[in-house]
Amino acid sequence: MTARERIETALRGERPDEIPFTIYASKPPTEAVLPTLKARGMGLVERIGVYGMQFPNCSSASTRYEEDGTQLVRTDIHTPCGDLHAIRQPAGFTTWTHKFLFTDEDDFKAIAFYLNDAVVTPSYDRAHQMLKDQDDNTIIRASFGLEPLQHLISGGVFGTMNFCLQWMENRDEMLKLYRIMVEKRRAAYPIVAQSPVGHANYGGNVVPEIVGLDAFQKYYVPNYQEAAEEMHRHGKLIGVHFDANCRLFADDIARMDLDYVEAFTPAPDTDMTLREAREAWPDKVIWINYPSSVHLRSEEEVEQITVELCEAADPGSGFLIGITEDLPANREDGNYRAILDGIDRYEAARRH
Repeated sequence: MTARERIETALRGERPDEIPFTIYASKPPTEAVLPTLKARGMGLVERIGVYGMQFPNCSSASTRYEEDGTQLVRTDIHTPCGDLHAIRQPAGFTTWTHKFLFTDEDDFKAIAFYLNDAVVTPSYDRAHQMLKDQDDNTIIRASFGLEPLQHLISGGVFGTMNFCLQWMENRDEMLKLYRIMVEKRRAAYPIVAQSPVGHANYGGNVVPEIVGLDAFQKYYVPNYQEAAEEMHRHGKLIGVHFDANCRLFADDIARMDLDYVEAFTPAPDTDMTLREAREAWPDKVIWINYPSSVHLRSEEEVEQITVELCEAADPGSGFLIGITEDLPANREDGNYRAILDGIDRYEAARRH
């Protein structure tokens, strides 16, 4: 099997000839070892959007500037109901947000107008081209964007602190924004489902300590379900990037019609082991994020823990090992090789 065939087989809940190992294409090893790792079966996940959003009644402009030696980008958004601005710091592989769109309660009307102004339209050209150009090691994944409530938390609107405060003090206003985002995501469901891409992630990075069980059940689960129904109507697969503690949400995840749980990070980094997750979600494909803390250990330990993860997932149907977080500097080459060595050891022992 090719790497892509292994991934596709595992995503269907079946057992490929070997447990797939994938990395986000944005987190590659050095060019010197990439061909060798790909030849050994390492897969690359290309994540793309398949719809666009235009804001016909708002205008925006970004300005780069320096403050105390730090390069910053200020984005100003002008709406008929008021002006908003955000300040971000590009930081290599990520971006640090210094100022979210929300400043104070006077911004609710402007934020509501801005979110409601979005016009959602298909954007398939890049997907068609990437599917045409993909090699046997590459899988293409579409995205719905963040969940409606999660967009308010981590989509650049409020940030965690402002969200928590306003959720407690101005719940009605927050729910108005949530309902606007529900409609915008609802407009995207058929676009994603009818795209040429076979599977898509819906949001993720949901932190139970922030959201809580009640809000998860009320404001996350129904949106996942609606998107899943649309995807399944078109024969597509849907998953969620559940990379935080999952024990609180485990029963709800089990009941939902999700096909796979992506980026599940086993203990010691979270509150569930891989074996517990397999028992909790027997009909779900589990596409783990290799525990980030283990990347600090020796390559021999990385290999051994890979073997143990494979054993915990035995017999290995509907199971993939992935890398969804950034590794410590200069550890990619050796750790990727060690994970492949661990898979090879496990598969050799299984065959004998």
